[in-house]
Amino acid sequence: MDEQPLTEGYERKEFGCPVKRYCQTLDLKDDAGLIARYKEAHDRYHVWPEIRAGIREVGILEMEIYIHRNRLFMIVETPADFDWPAAMARLATLPRQAEWEAFTALFQDCDAGAGSAQKWQLMERIFRLY
Repeated sequence: MDEQPLTEGYERKEFGCPVKRYCQTLDLKDDAGLIARYKEAHDRYHVWPEIRAGIREVGILEMEIYIHRNRLFMIVETPADFDWPAAMARLATLPRQAEWEAFTALFQDCDAGAGSAQKWQLMERIFRLY
């Protein structure tokens, strides 16, 4: 995990093409041990390579997950012409994705058997600094 102080912020990648951003939220079970295991499962050493490959294969340029207590916030950056429903449907069919969803559901406050598209809720932007 990133060990920098939170007040330093996080670097943002540049992609050299127009992008759009999706923001999502999901709650974890409110259990410190489960939260610690979930965080470990998502660090650079433990996330399954097939999951990273699948995310990239459907056209996602960057994905970040942030946590506060048991609330997760995900930022997904994609090319401007990205088709969210089509990409999520395709992602669900890729190698080990269903297995990953079942594994992460152990930690998430969601219905058993729910896929990523059902667990992660898209958020509405209510403010922008123009």
